[in-house]
Amino acid sequence: MRTYLLLLSLLLTACSDQDARDLKRLAHSKGVKELAKLGEKLIAPDSEKKPSHRKVEAPTETNDSTAGQRPLVQGKQAVGHRNFNDAKRVLPGIYTGKLQEEFYCGCDYSGKDVDLASCGYTPRKNAQRASRIEWEHVVPAWVIGHQRQCWQQGGREQCADKDPVYQVAEGDLNNLVPSVGEVNGDRSNFPYSAWESTPEPIYGSCQTVVDFKLKRAQPRPEVRGRIARIYFYMHERYALAISKQDRQLMCAWSKQYPIDGWEQERNRRIRSLQGEGNPYVESPTKLAAQCR
Repeated sequence: MRTYLLLLSLLLTACSDQDARDLKRLAHSKGVKELAKLGEKLIAPDSEKKPSHRKVEAPTETNDSTAGQRPLVQGKQAVGHRNFNDAKRVLPGIYTGKLQEEFYCGCDYSGKDVDLASCGYTPRKNAQRASRIEWEHVVPAWVIGHQRQCWQQGGREQCADKDPVYQVAEGDLNNLVPSVGEVNGDRSNFPYSAWESTPEPIYGSCQTVVDFKLKRAQPRPEVRGRIARIYFYMHERYALAISKQDRQLMCAWSKQYPIDGWEQERNRRIRSLQGEGNPYVESPTKLAAQCR
């Protein structure tokens, strides 16, 4: 309104008496006053404008208090956390002997080559990818990173290059397992679920199935307990959110499928390379407290 009064004063001094009276009557009309108010709002500095009532949520930055503080290690003999590329170099040495079994379908493999006949695997769509082993994140990389600032700035590549916490989490050996490449790709970042005791197979005799319509994956029974304990570890270690539904499912799986020798030996080998295993495998009391 201050601008409106100043303009009116200038105009009145420049006009004849009759013009001034006409202008004054016009200036006090309702329409002109409304226009003046609108003009004031448009030119008002930001500090004088009323705040918007629209709620804007800042991106959530998950951050563990210790992850990313220590330097990553390289080489097959070094002990400590590695980035994903360096983790892939030591993982074959973990899955040897009695541990050398593909995770989702139980296939035999040698190097990167999968023996599909050993588990009755039939490729669904991509035979070339089905024939090779890939290193699968049980808790998907998307879950680890999509709420981090680096992901907003450039996705997974940006996080892997710039974010120390993400680098540790992405390369955490506890979260990585050998998978048929096609299953790894099909599962994508879908959450785990269980909807049928005898689901219709999509990979021949493989008992793991993916529901593309509802975006979920049902793993074979033999690995469900292992998945649950990996989930508990990752969500605690890297302060990741976990839904009530997922927690209930993981607790049910962990109780129904207890820790076995395969899981204990895997944990021992990971600890020797990373200096940190999975406390949910090592401590039954910790596991019980998670699901009481």
